[in-house]
Amino acid sequence: MTAKGNKKRKLAGATRLGYNERHAKSGISTPLPDIETFPNQYKGYEITIVIPEYTAICPKTNLPDFGTITLQYKPDQHCLELKALKMYIHAYRNVGIFYENAVNRILQDIVRACRPIKASVTGEFAARGGLRSVIEAKYPA
Repeated sequence: MTAKGNKKRKLAGATRLGYNERHAKSGISTPLPDIETFPNQYKGYEITIVIPEYTAICPKTNLPDFGTITLQYKPDQHCLELKALKMYIHAYRNVGIFYENAVNRILQDIVRACRPIKASVTGEFAARGGLRSVIEAKYPA
């Protein structure tokens, strides 16, 4: 690549491999189904939900991504309704979003829906190009 080509790429905000701000922000604000809740009846316990059917689209390659999402939270006033959560997670199938953004977005949406005492979301993603990614986000941070 010539110096002139590198300069054009930098001006466009793209990395050497062609990733840009559009890729980085993809999926962050895509409308998704609401996560419904129901009133919690008890205190002092934690819930773990494992969702082995996560799929989304890589915003750069348009290839499918596969993974398992594990949610752990300590409910306060509300618990997540599982059917609504499943519909929410399945809506990612057609969303172009990076792993890191998906995990953080899921945590953000869960916190908004049920206002837990604490929560974490872990995404374990299938190997791609010999690399396997595990992303974790926590609330409070």
